[in-house]
Amino acid sequence: MKDLSGDEPERALKGTALDVYRFLLKKNEPAGAREVQRALGLSSPSVADYHLTKLEELGILKRETNGFSVNKVLLEQSIRVSRFLVPRYFFYAVFAVAVFLIELTLFRPTLIDRQYVFSLAATAVFIAFSSYETAKTWRRGSL
Repeated sequence: MKDLSGDEPERALKGTALDVYRFLLKKNEPAGAREVQRALGLSSPSVADYHLTKLEELGILKRETNGFSVNKVLLEQSIRVSRFLVPRYFFYAVFAVAVFLIELTLFRPTLIDRQYVFSLAATAVFIAFSSYETAKTWRRGSL
């Protein structure tokens, strides 16, 4: 087994290996090479077995009697909620929208002043930033 020091496992999770890891992480139970091959549309079970073995050598997966399961959870940009991987920026975006709505409804002054406009603008920028990062993480499919 290879040494897990540093960020070697994270660097190895690219392309098909990342897809295999995410599939097993979402499945949350052991799966064999054929099941991985069918679920991800790989060309053959040997391709799936290659990636499973590679991830096992890195210590990310472990081999069990009925297949491979996740041994080490690597969630740099995502949070696992039940069977779903949600980008952490999603929660920031939801919080920012809630703050924005509170500012618009509860803290609305009778006369529009600079502090109120600045607060709304800052919250809108925060919403834009966190929404962009959420979309980027989902689109890229990274951990």
